[in-house]
Amino acid sequence: MPSLPVLLLLAALSVSHSEYQQRRTRLRQALPNSAIVLLAGPDTSSDPRSPMLQEPNFYYLTGWSEPSAVLLLLPESAEPNEILFLPPHNERNERYEGRRAAAGDNGVEALTGISRILSADIWESEVRRLAADLPKLHTLTQTSSAGAVKRVLPNAEWADAGPAITRLRMTKSPREIDMLQRSIDVSIEAHLAAWKRARPGLYEYQIAATMTGAILERGCERNAYRPVVGAGPDSAILHYSANRRHMDRGELLLIDVGAECACYAADITRTIPVGGRFNARQRELYEAVLGAQKAAIAAVKPGESLGPRGAVIQAARDYMDQHGPQINGQSLSKYFIHGIGHHVGLEVHDAAAPGEPLEPGNVITIEPGVYIPEENIGIRIEDMVLVTAHGAKVLSSALPRDAAEIERRLAK
Repeated sequence: MPSLPVLLLLAALSVSHSEYQQRRTRLRQALPNSAIVLLAGPDTSSDPRSPMLQEPNFYYLTGWSEPSAVLLLLPESAEPNEILFLPPHNERNERYEGRRAAAGDNGVEALTGISRILSADIWESEVRRLAADLPKLHTLTQTSSAGAVKRVLPNAEWADAGPAITRLRMTKSPREIDMLQRSIDVSIEAHLAAWKRARPGLYEYQIAATMTGAILERGCERNAYRPVVGAGPDSAILHYSANRRHMDRGELLLIDVGAECACYAADITRTIPVGGRFNARQRELYEAVLGAQKAAIAAVKPGESLGPRGAVIQAARDYMDQHGPQINGQSLSKYFIHGIGHHVGLEVHDAAAPGEPLEPGNVITIEPGVYIPEENIGIRIEDMVLVTAHGAKVLSSALPRDAAEIERRLAK
């Protein structure tokens, strides 16, 4: 785990303590007269294959990236009304993993932005003492940690805090949008590095490696998800991530790769021709998908939905059917077999309330695609979009998507 200086660096790249405080206050207002108990992600240091990933709702409310912490929020009038419990120091473990923050450390309150820090050894007794008489108790009932929380007050009725936190997470603050833009910009550099390297005879994993290297080189923690780099028949597999096949001239290469920087994810897809030029059939289908994406983005506005019967996906389907070729006697939209997009934030498929209309400040993907296995063709074009008061702004527009521009970039 990061040392205290590294944690301070991460804090500088993150949102401010005051913004985290505002989020906790808004959650209290959404769940009044309640105790809210959230557990951080578990310590996975004993398994070298499992990096510690903070529970995203916990991180959203605290900005804290270390494991095994507990957050207790109490009504605004309580004193204290929030406590962060941190595991005590373990000298042996810290020799292997590095020093972690603990209650009693000099400056730990300033580091966390929370004024009451106690040892995680006593979190259960403190929750029983402070929350037992409150009329409402909330935790994340759909997570693996729910059982541990509920056992503290087993006879109480615990409600789910998830929906209230989700509604907060859906609308991104200006600082969050800046952080998402950084992840997007790094992802674009990674895509362009892949375009520069891609050529017949290379393997898909070599392209994935180039992109991962570009992401890490720019200071980001990791890929936001397993890289999808599929050539030829692999391009028609939606979540293909084996990345083991070599690329042949004349095939399409679908690249779905995004960076995670300071815990915020990006999600961008482009489809490029191996060898530098689309053939006539590929270009015909590509133009239909691109037109569908532009139509969908034009349909994005507050009040619309990303759902299967919403105007955004319908705009994409209508464009495909009106401007794209038929395949085996069927309209092209029959080969568009997934949704039009999703919210993005602390998770690549970020928290979103089902059926909730779009609002200004939402950051979403728009990603139409067609997949034709019998032709070894898959085409997806995915961009990240900010919902504005009157429409949409494409945050990833710096990465070319017009076919002619892609060919020009590949020729360099």
